[in-house]
Amino acid sequence: MRILIAEDEVELAKGLKFLLEKNKYTVDTVYDGADALAYFQGTDYDVVVLDIMMPKVNGLKVLQQIREMGSKVPILMLTARAEIEDRVAGLEAGADDYLPKPFASREFIARVKALSRRNAGYTELCLTVGKVRLDCNRYELSCGARSVRLNNKEFQLLELFMRNPRLVFSAAHLMDKIWGQDSAADMNVVWTYVGFIRKKLKQIDADIEIRTVRGAGYSLEEAIC
Repeated sequence: MRILIAEDEVELAKGLKFLLEKNKYTVDTVYDGADALAYFQGTDYDVVVLDIMMPKVNGLKVLQQIREMGSKVPILMLTARAEIEDRVAGLEAGADDYLPKPFASREFIARVKALSRRNAGYTELCLTVGKVRLDCNRYELSCGARSVRLNNKEFQLLELFMRNPRLVFSAAHLMDKIWGQDSAADMNVVWTYVGFIRKKLKQIDADIEIRTVRGAGYSLEEAIC
């Protein structure tokens, strides 16, 4: 899942990015409202985290413009301004949740998880395709009695495939969705991680596989016996 953080306190933004990446999210960070809007228009996000007091364009105006675009993406507002009027203004502008600073990291993660599960109408904590099961809490892939753990990017990549079986994803789309606009990684990283997942699917004798669709990308399909 992809999260956008717009927070002008650079160290706080980096800390939130670290927390979310530990919880298997892909995160883009920006430090002003203008960049927040630019990133949002160029990428599909599952949750947006907005600070209210930001340079160039404040968080409330960013929120309003996102809603004027017709987007229903869940938005969590962060601010040191905890007065009732500010909370009401954010919620009336279309925010889904409000978290005043300072806050506990566990509460922040819990709020983001709740919003991300709400998005797109799904609430599954486990995904199943064929006989393969992906535990989204434990990041564990299993088939029958066999199981294997996934690392951060492996989990994000396979989760995307298992939520969209038989859909073909281009390498460019996977690169953007999983590694993000700020990534310095080469496009070959997609091929590398698809290879890692293929090996782990074989380890558990999975009845599904990631196929290469020549000239188009990759697709999760039933395994050919």
